[in-house]
Amino acid sequence: MMNNKTIEIVTNTAAETIELGRKMGVSMRGGEVVALTGQLGTGKTHLIKGIAAGLGVDESDAVSSPTFVLVNEYFGRDGLIHIYHIDAYRMESVAEFQSLGFDEYCRPDSVVLVEWADKVMTAVEGFDPIVVQLEHISENQRRIAIQNASNYRSLMRPPKV
Repeated sequence: MMNNKTIEIVTNTAAETIELGRKMGVSMRGGEVVALTGQLGTGKTHLIKGIAAGLGVDESDAVSSPTFVLVNEYFGRDGLIHIYHIDAYRMESVAEFQSLGFDEYCRPDSVVLVEWADKVMTAVEGFDPIVVQLEHISENQRRIAIQNASNYRSLMRPPKV
């Protein structure tokens, strides 16, 4: 069940957004569903690249938004963790999203990352997601709010200015 713990962080560069994701990924154990929301260009894919790196995905540069294939699968921690990166941007309905097998991806040995989760939140919310909202502050700065984030409090430190 979602808690009301929300952490807000401002990142000043794409590298800081990736590093924030890396810290999140390092602390994940499997079974997490991460619902990312935010306009185009707010850093959702950068954050996911960092999460994948923190989970031990080799060649995290290969992590990209699956806008046209809908789901990318990566393996972390020597194959012990499956990472499913789903892009709901082109989804026409929650039923279409569920037909991808979303609930089958949500297992103790996987981390499921959903971009554009606001389009399919009714399907995602039953899995106690970590909800990450990204927004533009300026050309390079992003405000990142992480809800249901009690596991991350000690890891999150504001970037040095």
